[in-house]
Amino acid sequence: MFLLPGPLDARTGGSIYDRRMADTLRRRGYRVDIEELDPSFPHPTPAALDQADRALAAVCTGAIAIVDSLALGAMPDLIVREASRLRIVALMHLPLAATAGLDRDTAARFEEGERRALGAASLVVVTGKAALPLVARYDVPPDRMAVVEPGTDPAPLARGSHGPAEAGHHVLAQSYVASGFSRTSTELLCVGTLNATKGHEMLLEALAAVPQQNWHLTCAGSPTRDLATAARVQTAIAKLGLAERVTLAGDLDRYALEACYDRADLFVLATRQETYGMAVAEALAHGLPVVATMTGAIPELVGSDAGLLVPAGDRTMLMNALTRVLTDASLRARLAEGARRVRVRLPTWNQAAHGMAAALASLGDL
Repeated sequence: MFLLPGPLDARTGGSIYDRRMADTLRRRGYRVDIEELDPSFPHPTPAALDQADRALAAVCTGAIAIVDSLALGAMPDLIVREASRLRIVALMHLPLAATAGLDRDTAARFEEGERRALGAASLVVVTGKAALPLVARYDVPPDRMAVVEPGTDPAPLARGSHGPAEAGHHVLAQSYVASGFSRTSTELLCVGTLNATKGHEMLLEALAAVPQQNWHLTCAGSPTRDLATAARVQTAIAKLGLAERVTLAGDLDRYALEACYDRADLFVLATRQETYGMAVAEALAHGLPVVATMTGAIPELVGSDAGLLVPAGDRTMLMNALTRVLTDASLRARLAEGARRVRVRLPTWNQAAHGMAAALASLGDL
């Protein structure tokens, strides 16, 4: 049983991981049920806690209950109670207490809840090696921890902004024309929810300082999950005079997002915090060169020849890296060749499911 805060079709890295892992395990012959918890987690309403209580109580004694980290530490009383009869697996994308931008009281409350819940869990699965030191603060014994990183789907090579336009791209093409995009521009793509950790404001400031201004940026990601950050991003676009060169495309479905990858020449991400970096892996799967920050598994994914990486939070180095790639077409081409070599080595979802199955097998019969 997977217990995941809804909606299950949310296009966030955590939701995609949970959904794809469950689907792939099913295809491998495992019985996997999914319970969609209320989306108010990690700040659950009383009704949301009642629903979670009923969902856990309905799980057969002795069964495995995999609880997403977005809910786990927000309901420690339920986890501790049910751990006496269920094999609780904590699925840790990122500890709640480690979320960037939390006030001290909220972080302390989350840390206490996570400490209790993780202490009761039979197994803790982290979805990226970068989460290990963040979970280590909770003193989870090493023999109760496993790392199961995401997979990546095979993808067609991006044809870039100078590739042939197709009917499926007409909506995006219209937005490019409205924003002043031309077919001689370099098309940049950033994929990530507009929230405090993804670094959109720093990316915009860095791009505004790049001498080469012949570029267009599409930002794909929800603007409604963090309204304050989304408002700041829109303000920054206006203040920096980038309204004609930046499109906030919103939360795109699979087909529209695929069209964005196909039309891109370069993937950019100024994220402050990742445990893995699924959007970077997706970009590499399309053969796109990358300019990003060194956090999570991004350095391991990109390697030495598929992109330029800079320390998280360093605006000057980000501007310099963007300047190099945008002003040097031969460098961009070399990095694209590197991305095409990297893409064939990316882990698959089947490999990820194999790792999850092995981790769960340590609990006994599935």
